[in-house]
Amino acid sequence: MATEFDRAPLAAELVARPQARAARAPLSLTARERRALLLVVDVLLLNGALLAAVSLWNGFSPSWAAILACWKWFATLTAVWLALGVILDAYDLARAASTTSALATAGLAAALAAFAYLAIPWLTPPIVTRTYAFGFFVLSVGSLAAWRVLYARALVQPAFYHRALVLRVGDASPLLIQALQQGAQAPDANPFRGTGYKIVGLVSDRPVTAPAVAGIPSLGGVDQLVHLVRQHAVDEIVLALGDGTGLSAAAHEVLLDCLELGLNLTSLSEVYERQAGRLPVEYAQRDLHLLLAPQEDLAARLYGAAKRLMDLALGLVGLLALACVLPTVALLNALFSRGPLFYRQQRVGKGGHSFGVYKFRSMVPDAEAGTGAVWSSDGDARITPVGRMLRKTRLDELPQVINVLSGEMSIVGPRPERPHFVGQLSRVLPLYRARHAVKPGLTGWAQVHYRYGNSIEDARIKLEYDLYYVKHASLFLDLLTVLHTVRTVLGLEGQ
Repeated sequence: MATEFDRAPLAAELVARPQARAARAPLSLTARERRALLLVVDVLLLNGALLAAVSLWNGFSPSWAAILACWKWFATLTAVWLALGVILDAYDLARAASTTSALATAGLAAALAAFAYLAIPWLTPPIVTRTYAFGFFVLSVGSLAAWRVLYARALVQPAFYHRALVLRVGDASPLLIQALQQGAQAPDANPFRGTGYKIVGLVSDRPVTAPAVAGIPSLGGVDQLVHLVRQHAVDEIVLALGDGTGLSAAAHEVLLDCLELGLNLTSLSEVYERQAGRLPVEYAQRDLHLLLAPQEDLAARLYGAAKRLMDLALGLVGLLALACVLPTVALLNALFSRGPLFYRQQRVGKGGHSFGVYKFRSMVPDAEAGTGAVWSSDGDARITPVGRMLRKTRLDELPQVINVLSGEMSIVGPRPERPHFVGQLSRVLPLYRARHAVKPGLTGWAQVHYRYGNSIEDARIKLEYDLYYVKHASLFLDLLTVLHTVRTVLGLEGQ
């Protein structure tokens, strides 16, 4: 097959396939593998600490039969740890990569898990002696802290990096490449830090050198790709595609060679999505998954039914919580913020239909009488002292459990926006209306990953999180969002 360059050097590279395969980093870990490793070792250590404690100080005689007979002890501990680990962000890779943060986060999570576990009756071992309880606590916290320090010191070193080459095709925008590179070098709060993902260089889809981007060196043309893979021990080839740009015949052949060598091939937008947990708006407008209606198969119907059951169950719990806090909020409102207790505001829901959401009033009465619809800002003078407290704890949103029970909203979904802002944002942000493909939520993937938005740029970033949820909506993602919401409420991260 004719190509744009001589393939003889590539043939020589392929003859050396065993060496090429051996040259790749054998210890490289992806972000998903890192989280799985942390989770598996955490669970094994905690259950090992429990087994040691009940055997040494609680009169338990360990044997396979005895352990299997008491499976509920270990299942309960695992469930408690998973809940607290997610709530306290123990699997945030940026925190896990820092010794100080890893000790603080994992140590606190282990301590709380031990306390919570010891307080659970029936499903846990009876406390025969206080030594057992103390020993279990010390073994749990000590073993988990030691493991997390080991991970932070040893497993975030370059030998474990997942190394990638970016093949830039045509006029591919450098924005995502720049975001990935800067994210890998950014402070702790950046979602890319700690993932061990490293872009080692750029390669042009032609046999010429492309310009460097964001400090990432340009290593040559596509005719050198197989050689560069061996030289830099690359694990993955990332395709950065331009608008309406297809692969040249030469690039296509070389990518097949890389596929034969066992390399992973993926797109730049997929890497961004996997690493950041959000869809890049720049690329999402070309993602047909967001435009094609989902198939009404059995799995989708089961998910819909399970989601509605979760909405009803958590909605009833929320209604009970609303009844508990209502007298206190009403008293504070009467003393320090005279005016209506509740506030009803029009929002846009599923299918673009408008409905009224219920909230505790957090601003002075008629706050927008002279300005019209405007975003709330930091230090907004319209927010009352009581309203500021309600916003910090997210309690101002609690009356929306009424909307959840009535079916207008779900517990998890994109937050419903006001019609004025929907029109404004739809004009400047592609695919903004794709949020309306699912029910709006009392909480959402964007809410637990990004601050309160009060600008177009904030809305763009939150839209990327919302599009990720629309594309990947599942019961697991819903439960994960709920647990993250608990952390947000307890951490007073609202506005």
